[in-house]
Amino acid sequence: MQRIFRLTGAAVVLVGLLFWPPPAQADVQTHVVQRGETLFRIALNHGVTVDALRAANGVVGNTIYAGQVLIIPAGTGAAGAGAAAPVSQPVVSNLTDGGYHTVQRGENLFRIGLRYGVGVAAIQAANGIAGTTIYVGQRLVIPSKASGSNPAPAPNNNAAAAPAPQSPGGDGRRFVVDLSEQMLYAYEGDTMVRSTLVSTGLPQWPTVTGTYYIYLTYVSQRMRGPGYDLPNVPYVMYFYKGYGLHGTYWHNNFGSPMSHGCVNMPTSEAEWAFNWASIGTPVIVQY
Repeated sequence: MQRIFRLTGAAVVLVGLLFWPPPAQADVQTHVVQRGETLFRIALNHGVTVDALRAANGVVGNTIYAGQVLIIPAGTGAAGAGAAAPVSQPVVSNLTDGGYHTVQRGENLFRIGLRYGVGVAAIQAANGIAGTTIYVGQRLVIPSKASGSNPAPAPNNNAAAAPAPQSPGGDGRRFVVDLSEQMLYAYEGDTMVRSTLVSTGLPQWPTVTGTYYIYLTYVSQRMRGPGYDLPNVPYVMYFYKGYGLHGTYWHNNFGSPMSHGCVNMPTSEAEWAFNWASIGTPVIVQY
């Protein structure tokens, strides 16, 4: 009899465990992928790393699709390694008084300016920087908004935020690549119709500057050179010798120099540019 009671008690405990309500979970932030978006752009807008976004959603590589619901991981924002701070939430609250920023690994002047709402030129002037080279651990003066610098606008569906350069003269379609901001702008007449972050040449393989014209295009091409062999590079548009605009599937670090001289673009942006431009379209590369 005692044994039966013990068995019955154990069964009650087991049933109780099976039907015990699960612990409440915190709200999970999600994002519905829109047409033309990339993992990099979604991560940038939400202040998380691309790797954290991949891990939270089991994404291998960079392929996502319109309508896909992505989980936005918590706790991987601006304090996380390599994450970009959301544009709408500057880290420094007393911008009118200026401040300092210590350069972290993977940062560049454009991203730092975007983070604090000031222009690249203003940071360069405040710190006596002639070019765009900065180093990890460097302490930069962040000028106040009242110093006359123009804050970078919020990002839109076509590109990450950046102040557009003055429109170069001309009536037709043309690209402007700004090396200091790592941005590409598409102009039609005096109207900027699209812009995107890009990655241009590393210091040892700088991107050429000047005015050139697209002379050869490939929907897809294998690219080989010292230290790299990349099959099926999409939407290639050569504008000077072996220098070209093209899509990029092997990294998402747009906004930082990464290439052997070409202009790396997010693949969706390269596809748009490929279909918009034609042989003879000017490509203006400048600082």
